[in-house]
Amino acid sequence: MSGLSRNARFERSPAALAEGVRAGDRAMIGRAITLVESRSARRRAEAQVMLRILNADAGQAYRVGVTGVPGVGKSTFIEALGQMLIAAGHRVAVLAVDPTSSRTHGSILGDKTRMAALAADTAAFIRPSPSSGTLGGVARATRETMIVMEAAGYDVVLVETVGVGQSETAVAEMTDFFLALMLPGAGDELQGIKKGLLEIADMIAVNKADGDNAARAEAARREYKAALHIMVPASPDWSPPVVLCSGLRNQGLDALWAEIERHQAIMRASGAFDRRRQAQQVGWMRSMLDERLLRGHLGSKAAAESVKAAAAAVLAGDLTAPQGVEQVLGAIGLAADFGEV
Repeated sequence: MSGLSRNARFERSPAALAEGVRAGDRAMIGRAITLVESRSARRRAEAQVMLRILNADAGQAYRVGVTGVPGVGKSTFIEALGQMLIAAGHRVAVLAVDPTSSRTHGSILGDKTRMAALAADTAAFIRPSPSSGTLGGVARATRETMIVMEAAGYDVVLVETVGVGQSETAVAEMTDFFLALMLPGAGDELQGIKKGLLEIADMIAVNKADGDNAARAEAARREYKAALHIMVPASPDWSPPVVLCSGLRNQGLDALWAEIERHQAIMRASGAFDRRRQAQQVGWMRSMLDERLLRGHLGSKAAAESVKAAAAAVLAGDLTAPQGVEQVLGAIGLAADFGEV
């Protein structure tokens, strides 16, 4: 092994990784995900070869997005739901999109420690991924990671968002069902709920609906239901239900999942499920195109220096932010394409 770096010793060919993923080898699954998360051009090319091999075995899992503000109990809820699904015979993958540390550029939430019991189950696979600054906090390679998990035989994929910014919309666009967790005691909080979130949610679940919270949770359920009633549903075939649950007490999860299964049956029967999957593919292509174009135009040393110079001028007050953008675009030859900023 002398003369080889530690990383080189652990690298595998795309075909070998694909074989390991299909066999359910957890170490190989982890390496395959690391490959699709790589920002190296060479490794990204290898990832695409691997994904083409795995693609034939993907697409069979049910993809569920889960969002909610910090403190709503997403991790506790997902762990309880995952354990319930495993007990029913499912294999569950959890893709937890972590915010990226601005200092280390790594994940900072540590979902494996927050879902210790689920992580220890051999029928579950939890992968926290840094968002790497992608729009909305959604990990750049989440869609590709889903292909890896589905090819490995996981039939339920839960995608947890950070619950901030535009991550909700991005995750809703890459999943089959989008669940929004809410806290008990809506009241004035209902006024602060983003209308856009209610428009894209396939279900509202009031979590922590146990003990002293029970009455407040029921009041919140009625208020969210009333709010949804006056909105036009995203699909003519489905009116988003509002349910009560407690991830901590393992209450209401069976009824919640029954609603998710009902949604799947209705969407498949109407053809909406296939149309949503097709839209996911187009969305994936567009997001990759945006990323490649951005990286291509701003990835050079000259572009980085232009951005640095413009930022310094904006900081000094010599340029406004729009003028700084125009200066960078001009420096990399794009101002004529985009016109004035």
